[in-house]
Amino acid sequence: MDSLYLVMPAYNEEENIAEVVRAWYPVLDGKDEASRMVVADSGSTDGTHSILEELRTEFPKLEILSDTDKQHGPKVIALYDYAIQHGATYIFQTDSDGQTDPAEFEAFWNLRERYAGIFGFRKERGDGKIRAFVERVVCLLLGLYFRVTVPDANAPFRLMRAETVAKYLPRMAPDYNLPNIMMTTFFAYYGERIRFRKITFRPRQAGVNSVNVRKIIGIGWKALGDFRAFRKEMIADGKGDNA
Repeated sequence: MDSLYLVMPAYNEEENIAEVVRAWYPVLDGKDEASRMVVADSGSTDGTHSILEELRTEFPKLEILSDTDKQHGPKVIALYDYAIQHGATYIFQTDSDGQTDPAEFEAFWNLRERYAGIFGFRKERGDGKIRAFVERVVCLLLGLYFRVTVPDANAPFRLMRAETVAKYLPRMAPDYNLPNIMMTTFFAYYGERIRFRKITFRPRQAGVNSVNVRKIIGIGWKALGDFRAFRKEMIADGKGDNA
């Protein structure tokens, strides 16, 4: 039976984390006994970590990574690596802010044998027009730099074969800020069998997003240099139809 590692980064989510864990934990039902929910919480200054520790008594398959970088991207990388090292068959990543809907997971799971990666597509977003615009710009840049066409590169709702993630994860430094964008790009560039499926993306349920517009601009500016470096490596390796 296929094992599933449901992974999510967390940072100052004391107002959301208990409800999110309770909503997503049932996704593990019927999966291999080795399946786990893993939350990376490092750097939180509120009660997120203590709440997670309390939840572990209620949810025995809940594990906590507390020794990662506090930033979102490095946490995602650490979570993917943890799942791979512990023998996951599939990795599903979402966020801990309550913006995604667990009811939409089953449709992804039912498609798992046909694709190496099934990625969420946020056609309508509840987190504001600025973020939707940023995502459109990102997808445009990916087309220019890597000649890939994707409708949503960064959605925190993705089911991927662990063995495929393991092929591309080493290409990113442990502190890289945009792992999901590049993971989507690698899957598309190297011709992995992928599918994008529309998902609901609600407004943040509580709390304040730690990534503001100024941070987005800073991350985006650095990303241009990162994209150039990745593109150079990808062309040099001579693989992929887009090289």
